[in-house]
Amino acid sequence: MGDGGNAGEAAGGGVDGGGAGTAGGPDDGSAGEEHVDDERWLVVNGRRWRRTDPSLPAGMVERLKSHLGRGRSGVGTAKRRGDDSAVAASRKRVGLAKHGLGERGPRWWEESEAARLERARQALEELDGLDGAAPEGA
Repeated sequence: MGDGGNAGEAAGGGVDGGGAGTAGGPDDGSAGEEHVDDERWLVVNGRRWRRTDPSLPAGMVERLKSHLGRGRSGVGTAKRRGDDSAVAASRKRVGLAKHGLGERGPRWWEESEAARLERARQALEELDGLDGAAPEGA
């Protein structure tokens, strides 16, 4: 799942260890449909996916999602090549991006907005460092 190969992550959420949500499920005739479970969760096929922190600035979210997409693509490419170290490096990029977006790690709604913004800034700094690029706005 960490390589983003399912609908929940593609829709902008990350797995939270909390388990299945309440909306949708195999017995209610809605299997395969997406349901919204407030601003914190997206529920797909009865599984909860954590949403992106809505307090993050749009430009920051765009940059983090760019890293996320590159990381997911890199996982697939590295797997096809059989390059385990490249798979690990790409998964690190995915994890950093998802932490920055608030989709992994501490639940963003339990943190102050300042802490959430700092977490995203730190993730971007580390992600940009993976590319050897200077952070934007520096």
